[in-house]
Formats: sequence, C-alpha cells, structure tokens
Amino acid sequence: MNFKAFIAIIVCKLLRLLSRLLHRGGTAMPGRIALRICPELLGILARDVKTVAVTGTNGKTTSARMIEEAFALADKSYFSNKSGANLISGITTEFVMNCSVGGKMKKEYAVIECDEAAARRVFGEIQPKVIVVTNLFRDQLDRFGEVTHTLENIREGIKQAPDAICCLNADCSLTSSLALDVPNEIVYFGINKGAAGEHRPSDISDATHCIRCQTEYEYDYISYGHLGGFRCPKCGYKRHEAQYAAEDILEHASDHSTVIMNIRGSKQLVRINLPAMYNIYNAVGALAAACEIGIDQETAIKALGMFKCGFGRMEQFELGKAGAKMMLVKNPAGCDQVIDFLQNIDEKFVLVICLNDKSGDGTDISWIWDADFEGLTAMGGRLRKVVVSGDRAPEMLVRIKYTGIPEENILMERDYEKLVDFISQQDDPVFIMPTYTAMLEVRSHIIERCGGAEFWE
Repeated sequence: MNFKAFIAIIVCKLLRLLSRLLHRGGTAMPGRIALRICPELLGILARDVKTVAVTGTNGKTTSARMIEEAFALADKSYFSNKSGANLISGITTEFVMNCSVGGKMKKEYAVIECDEAAARRVFGEIQPKVIVVTNLFRDQLDRFGEVTHTLENIREGIKQAPDAICCLNADCSLTSSLALDVPNEIVYFGINKGAAGEHRPSDISDATHCIRCQTEYEYDYISYGHLGGFRCPKCGYKRHEAQYAAEDILEHASDHSTVIMNIRGSKQLVRINLPAMYNIYNAVGALAAACEIGIDQETAIKALGMFKCGFGRMEQFELGKAGAKMMLVKNPAGCDQVIDFLQNIDEKFVLVICLNDKSGDGTDISWIWDADFEGLTAMGGRLRKVVVSGDRAPEMLVRIKYTGIPEENILMERDYEKLVDFISQQDDPVFIMPTYTAMLEVRSHIIERCGGAEFWE
C-alpha cells in the first residue's frame, strides 16, 4: 500500500470518529476526503474482499438487508453500508472503517448497496463477485435523466466487472436487457405467472416498447408497473425463464408474505418477513444472490423470514396506541405499490405523506401526479385522515384534494414535532409515506420520542 493510501485511511478514520462524536453520522464525508487524498483507495482496499453489490431503482436497501441476514446466519465475516450511503464516498468510508490502519481488511465479505449512477465507477473499483439489479423505473429525472441513461450507467459498471455473476430481474425488460451485451454469467430471478395475480397494464409503464426494435410489448401477465411476462411480437425479445422465482403466493398478510419459490427446479415454502409484492421481488433477488455467492439454500431461505427491515422501509415504531409504520416512497411505481398495500389493510388507519424536494429526493416532484393516489378513495371509511407534511406539503395537499377525498379528512402539518405529537395521539395505526430526506427528518423526531437506532446503525 502506498503512502497516500496510508494517509487517506488515517484521515478517514479520524473524520468518522469526529462525526460520530458530534452525532453527524459521518457516512460519506470521510470517504470523500479520503478519495481526494488517494483516488484509487477503494480499489486498493476491495482487492481482498468478496463483495455482493446491489443496485437498481427500487428495493436496494431491503434486498441488501436480506442478503446481510443470510451472511449473518451463515456465520460469514462481513460488513455493509447499511446507512444507505451508496455513492462512492460512502462506500469508501465503509471499506476504510473495516480495515486496519495499514490497509488490511478485517472482514472476508461485503454487502454493498450502490447507487445506479455510481455503479459506472464503483463496480470497477470493488470488482464484486455477485451483482444484483433489482429493477429500473423512472426516478429523480433531475439527476438520472431518462431511465435508459440509468440503464447505461449500470451496463458500463457491469462491463468493468466481467467476472461477476449478474442476478437480473427477469420480469423487467430494461434490467434483463443488460444480458444482451455484457460478458458476465447471468442468473435470472422473478415472479412467475401463477404468483403475479391479475393486473392490467399500468398507465405509468416505463417500458412500453421493445428496447431492441421499438415494437410495443405484449404481456402474458403483469405483476406491477412494466414488470411481468413481456414479449416482443416482432423481434422475439422476451422474458427469460427465471432460475429463482416465486411460483405461488399463499398468504399476503399485513406484516409478511408466504410463497412457494422455485429455486433452480426445487420448490420450497418460504416466509418473507415483509408484506407487499415488491418485497417478494426483493426476497427472490436476495435469495439468488445469497445462493450464488455460496450460502446454502436452507440458510438463505431462513434469512428471509428473520431479517429486520432497513430504516424507513416498512419500519415499525411504538408510537401511538396502535403503532406507526414508515414506508419510503420516491417514484410513481414505488408509491403505487405502497398504495396497493394499504388497500389490503382491513382496519381503520391514518395516512401521513411527507414530500420534500431536496437533492436526495429529486427536485422534480411532478411524479406525484403520475402516482395513483386516487386509489386512496377506494379505501372508504377505513382511511380516517390524510395528513400532508414536508417542504412541499402545499403541493401534496392539492394532489390529495384532486383524488376526491373530503377536505375535512385532509390536514396539513409542516412542523415535524407537532406531527409526531399528532401521531402519538392516534388510536388507529398510522402509516407514514415520506420521500428520502423527509424520512430522515421525521424519523429523527420519532426516535427522540420513542427510541430506536440511528440511521447509520
């Protein structure tokens, strides 16, 4: 290891220690400074680590947590960037914090969540053994541009890591198209027709036409958005058979799902410790990654029923008489899946929507008009109140009024302290739908009130 790398490691460790003493987190800034001192630092440290990298629009954090649980149950020596700092600076910080001052890594494995745009550089630096691409949806247009630009970033990243096994979502025509021009071994995961249910094509599909010849896709089935059994009637591009797939959904509960999974031809009963269709995708992809990195099937399955959700992702808080659950939203497809989940709640509840437009959220909030908030009206009397909050609460208030929900059932509270007071006074369950920075802000007020881990813990 060269002298610059040695100095960069020391500086990074000291900055991290100072940040934690000041309760600032120190997830990205120490790594950013370290990379200025030694730009090749991440590549140097990652040489002796077997890494699983997870990228894609939705589900990165949850998928990574599921894989982590499998590593823990398998008694593997690993670390991860569980704080969600998924740019190269945050990833570098985690590698430095898991090495000695001399640069020797302390753990054999790493589970790394990676931002889609950062994948172009990060994958070449860390040379992962397994890469999971969860899905691709339109997201943060101000930052990523069109979804095809995001796809190109991931493609270029994968090409920089040709020895990685790529676990691709077979149901996402964009994601699975990566297999067309990368040299890597490909493994597919997905949800088969029998488990997908009856869904019509979505009005907000981000992939209506064939990525190869631009002919409109035909679908044998749709799970949600543009995910499903797609096929092009002109050039023949179609959904690949998935080696890891949900074959049947036996139970959709409010806090878990029970499914039959086909794992390379072997059918297994699997309990997933989270509800909703999108988390079944996360579970199948995580299972594929765990098995492909070498964890035995039984342990990987057990992990799906035991893992704890990532912060803000179906996270439960003991606040109010019936508790509060937080569900991060950031784009139309993910928002629609949360609304679909809420439609299956049998009891009365209160909904809180927190909308910010900071850089971590995406400054373009026009996506709220594409999301199916009209689905809230189908809940009738079960939806007692809708409370809007966040920097762009007035715009969210207008959006909810357009759904047809009576105005007397819509409140606006922009003061987070007062918002937490309101939640704590509710007799019914409260579901909180925040964008990313709003989630961090609201969550910090909640854990001050009722306890909980900091976001980096």
